[in-house]
Amino acid sequence: MDSTKERFSSKIGLILSVLGIAIGTGNIWRFPRIAAQNGGEEGAGAFLIAWLVFLFLWSIPLIIAEYGMGRNGRKGVVGSFAELIGEKKGWMGGFVGFVATAIMFYYSVVAGWCLYYLGQSLFAGLPENYSQAMGVWNGFQSSGWPISLHAIMMLIGGIIIIKGISSIERVNKILIPSLLLVLVVSLFKALSLEGSGMGVKYLFTPDWGSLKNPNLWLEALTQNAWDTGAAWGLILTYAAYMRKQDNITISAFQTGIGNNMISLMAAIIIFSTVFGTLGSTMSNNEVLNVMKESGPASTGLTFVWMPQLFASMTGGGIFSILFFLGLSFAAFSSLISMIELAVKVFVDSGASRKKATILICLTGFGFGVPSALNLTFFANQDFVWGVGLMVSGAFISYAVIKYGAHKFRTELVNTEGTTTMLGSWWEVIIKYIVPVEVVTLLGWWMYLSAAEYAPDSWFNPLSAFSVATVLLQWLLAFSLVYLFNRKLLPAKVKSHQ
Repeated sequence: MDSTKERFSSKIGLILSVLGIAIGTGNIWRFPRIAAQNGGEEGAGAFLIAWLVFLFLWSIPLIIAEYGMGRNGRKGVVGSFAELIGEKKGWMGGFVGFVATAIMFYYSVVAGWCLYYLGQSLFAGLPENYSQAMGVWNGFQSSGWPISLHAIMMLIGGIIIIKGISSIERVNKILIPSLLLVLVVSLFKALSLEGSGMGVKYLFTPDWGSLKNPNLWLEALTQNAWDTGAAWGLILTYAAYMRKQDNITISAFQTGIGNNMISLMAAIIIFSTVFGTLGSTMSNNEVLNVMKESGPASTGLTFVWMPQLFASMTGGGIFSILFFLGLSFAAFSSLISMIELAVKVFVDSGASRKKATILICLTGFGFGVPSALNLTFFANQDFVWGVGLMVSGAFISYAVIKYGAHKFRTELVNTEGTTTMLGSWWEVIIKYIVPVEVVTLLGWWMYLSAAEYAPDSWFNPLSAFSVATVLLQWLLAFSLVYLFNRKLLPAKVKSHQ
């Protein structure tokens, strides 16, 4: 089938599929641990404020740009950039796609974790205390399961992608409503725990002094990009299948706000669980230390604490199965969008969908193996490419500016029949605020990394969280996409007169 003729069958199909991109482990696994790590003495509310600021000054404006670029070009990330601002700039789309694909390599590993814990809930019973839960986590990480399940997730994802957008839409129409139902049930159960109120209070209480920390703002922007899928190129890829009559502005706000509500719900569930479980025997600081130390970079937070929540409630076994089923759904819906992004680039350049999918899935498995084997390598990749989303955002902003922000808004977003028009405020954000955010936050972070955070290792590319490791990996990505720019271009890139 000619993929340029494929469309989502309905508005609900589009929104659920885009929410499938946005609602994933970034909300349920990543957001609560990032909030915990950026909480101050008083609470994590300051982080939430910075995170919400970036929803409206980063994520939603960039989602609007992605919808416009994707629907205009009807191609993947490389073709859409080439279509909008010329063939020589296609490599910028290549970098956006590279970042999302690099995230896919280790995201599939996280999806495998979700599947493992679903199996644990079904067949092994629930850990009754912290030491048992950590025992399950550590035992899993030292076994062969992470690689095996990573392979299974890539395989199932590939099978769905080979069948095209109609298959993706059908899957998301089942996965996303199921996930929402499970989360709502889990929320009520978590809030019913004695002591859960302390967790909710901590989550929403601002520690104003922590707003002076540039790392908090960098983490907040990175997390909001992670949360919403903004600047990944994933929404751009799905927008290629968007119907002409679908309203871009409304869709973008529905995507961004709906997704962030899910993140807050997940954080309330996790914070309520941990404080409800430990609050009677530990101080707030001790509880937070436990949350921050649940595996490297708190990667075990969701997997260590959710089983204990379910162990402490009536009928918890059933709810544990539902929760990890929902989490697996969330991870999988996001994973298939990442596979589709890479596949679409190769399909545009002339490959068959089947061959492109097999190539991407085999590559994804191979490059994901180090993250499956080593949590430090995993944390490094999460750090490097999470921050890389800022560069992706800068490139999308640049493409709009180069094309003409006013022209983009009036011709590609506010199209004929659009009922809710996008205002000129968007032009101000995309032309001025987004570039300032990128330059300020990246510059601030690099300076402080060299001067304060890691003065002895910032220049060492083998140090997991150094400036050098980020710049080296980005440079490699830039070189590859620039070198292969012409090969990745679609067979026919229409030129704008």
